[in-house]
Amino acid sequence: MKKLAAIAAILALASAPAFAATQGGFSGPSTTTTTQTGGFVGPNGTVTTAANAKTMRDDTWVTLRGNIIERVSDDLYIFKDASGTVNVDIDHKRWNGQTITPQDVVEIQGEVDKDWNSVEIDVKQIRKVNP
Repeated sequence: MKKLAAIAAILALASAPAFAATQGGFSGPSTTTTTQTGGFVGPNGTVTTAANAKTMRDDTWVTLRGNIIERVSDDLYIFKDASGTVNVDIDHKRWNGQTITPQDVVEIQGEVDKDWNSVEIDVKQIRKVNP
């Protein structure tokens, strides 16, 4: 029985890199990629602007439509629409296997995250849309 448990543990450890393979993500300056599947599909509520999102209360749910134009750091990107720009925090798992470039129009949903002197959007979902 101990041999069976040891073999199972070794197989689990050996197969972990296969499950950690990544795909998709932002394709632009300083890109990295990951994958995740699933999520809510349905009405997204009202789309707001980057400038309006900056004035909203902390933890307000927002939907933005525009372009991700640059990667600032590991999970921090600059989102731009007709009203201006706002920083967006996109965790690796949120890319959902998509590859997104600065030319792609995206719709992001997330929460306004206000600190003492900065505002960013903590992205919970991102998807490409037709312009």
